[in-house]
Amino acid sequence: QKINMSQEKELDMTDRDPNQLNAHVKVQFEDVLAEPDGAHSIDCVWRCSYMCFNCGKNCCYKLMTTLCGLFIALYWGCEFAFITFDQVWCITPGLRIFSIYMGCAQKFFGTCVTCFLAPICETCGLMFSNINVKNQ
Repeated sequence: QKINMSQEKELDMTDRDPNQLNAHVKVQFEDVLAEPDGAHSIDCVWRCSYMCFNCGKNCCYKLMTTLCGLFIALYWGCEFAFITFDQVWCITPGLRIFSIYMGCAQKFFGTCVTCFLAPICETCGLMFSNINVKNQ
């Protein structure tokens, strides 16, 4: 089945975490800085702190993603390709062959147990079947 670039899933440029993978990452000003009642800075300091925090966070994040984001995305794409390759071509067939051999081993072991232990258990059963217990 051929897949054209036009058939690929359209990116949602607004919601970039639709599966909530990073819901635990709290990076908003209100998630990081908070003043309790009774300990408030001057309003102008709080407003300026808000603007500095957001400016610093946004500028640094955009700079880091611009410089490193493409390379990191390429790395993780390759890493998940390796994992997929390993699972499809190595691990799953290895598990399948292990399962086949263990099924044979289970039958072999079961047959051996039946051959060796069944006569012993049957003999013990015959010996103990003649025991009578009488309460006086």
